[in-house]
Amino acid sequence: MAELPKEFLQTMQRLLGEEYEPFLKGFDGRRQFGLRVNTSKISLEEFERIAPFHLTKIPWISNGYFYEEEDAPARHPFYAAGLYYLQEPSAMTPASRLKVVPGDYVLDLCAAPGGKATALAAELRGEGLIVANDINTARARALLRNMELFGVKNAFVTNEPPHVLAEKYPQFFDKIMVDAPCSGEGMFRKNPAVMEAWEEKGPDYFSKLQREIIVHGADMLKPGGTMLYSTCTFAPAENERTITHLLRERPEMEIIPMEEYEGFAPGLTSFDGEEFHESCQLCRRIWPHKMAGEGHFLALLHKKEVDSVMISDETGDLEETDKNVAGSMDAEQIINQPVEIYNDKKKTKKEKKKQRKKGNSGSAKEKDWWDALKFLDPEPKKALSEFFSHVSWDFTAEHVDIRGDKVYYVPGRDYERGPIHFLRNGVYLGDLKKKRFEPSQPLALALSADTYDRILDFPENDPRLQKYMIGETLMVEDILEEKKTKGEPTDNGWYLVTACGYPLGFGKLAGNVLKNKYPTGWRKNN
Repeated sequence: MAELPKEFLQTMQRLLGEEYEPFLKGFDGRRQFGLRVNTSKISLEEFERIAPFHLTKIPWISNGYFYEEEDAPARHPFYAAGLYYLQEPSAMTPASRLKVVPGDYVLDLCAAPGGKATALAAELRGEGLIVANDINTARARALLRNMELFGVKNAFVTNEPPHVLAEKYPQFFDKIMVDAPCSGEGMFRKNPAVMEAWEEKGPDYFSKLQREIIVHGADMLKPGGTMLYSTCTFAPAENERTITHLLRERPEMEIIPMEEYEGFAPGLTSFDGEEFHESCQLCRRIWPHKMAGEGHFLALLHKKEVDSVMISDETGDLEETDKNVAGSMDAEQIINQPVEIYNDKKKTKKEKKKQRKKGNSGSAKEKDWWDALKFLDPEPKKALSEFFSHVSWDFTAEHVDIRGDKVYYVPGRDYERGPIHFLRNGVYLGDLKKKRFEPSQPLALALSADTYDRILDFPENDPRLQKYMIGETLMVEDILEEKKTKGEPTDNGWYLVTACGYPLGFGKLAGNVLKNKYPTGWRKNN
């Protein structure tokens, strides 16, 4: 363990008093390893049954588990299937306390690399909308990769500074996550390299950024909505001071209690002569010497339902100012022209069910819904129709968006707010190439054994799975013979490769040979 910064130690001694020595001894303790199960793909009971790891439940996270370092879950096919996310246990806490429900509009304002965004998206179960944003382009790409890995169908992955989104989305979201950029004091034990950045910038630098970001977040929250602010630092300047600033600038916001755990500690109401809002005692701190995790701070906030909460120039902070997050670059445009989003008026579940009965939407097996795309030439339309005859999703043709040769299925909510830098909206389905359609890796991970009828399933310890993930061609005569004995079709064409029934990607069957279509950028040797 590298030597801790002297100024940090002095502050912690004043902050902790008699608990300072136990806290300091904790830096010599064993790091905890955690994974969070993707319950949108697999139940906890089934995961516990099939996972070959040494698992122990994380007591304050319903779908979180400790594992042993030697388990190496990142190398397992189940990781490539998006069945879990590797995440430090304390870092799982914020998303678990926001209480997202299907149908919510959700924003993760500082989302990369995706730990909290994937957790929130899983709770939506494909209903509603998750906007996952990061100002840093490289980090936003990592965020997109994790959202695709989790099979998220209703994501809008954006690449904008918070003030730009605040201008586009006033009072738009039901739930907002603000996992703010911070000095990272809580990560010193896990990643000693963070100490160098702390010595370069420190809590006061980040505190200014956080105050700007959290106000923009509050302005995007609907009256009656909730916002979770979190950091992985101990510094009161980045935690209680930021919350106090928000409550002063936006009096319609209030701190509310969150789901408790015996190891949580209350927030501070004062430190070093500085007074914080008295309700900061409802904030929660995670101390590594009290819990099996690293340091974290959480505040659950609610926007009061008032008759009118106006965002005006007088309240400030919608003017364009420099709000670059430390270590990031200006957002660059990923898509050169604004995406065309098709509007879908909000419908009740009853209305949607009634509409499906009338035949306005339905699965590809029940209806050639590609006929609705009149502008397509006959050959690409035929290719799309043939492939999606094997898919049993509920599609609405008006939400299919074709840009050049790429096909997307965009979320069915009206969220367009003018030009926005983004990496993805909805699911990238695949590419039209002359007379054929090639399905994408994100589509493979968004499907399941129940929604695609051409499956080649392998046991999780079958060595061919590892060969598949490095791009090798597979011999599958034994699997085809088994399918024939069951009366299942074995025609040539696109097949979904699965591990214990959970999709990894596509392959193209030609006789007894499966041509590998696992993308180069996803392969284990890259």
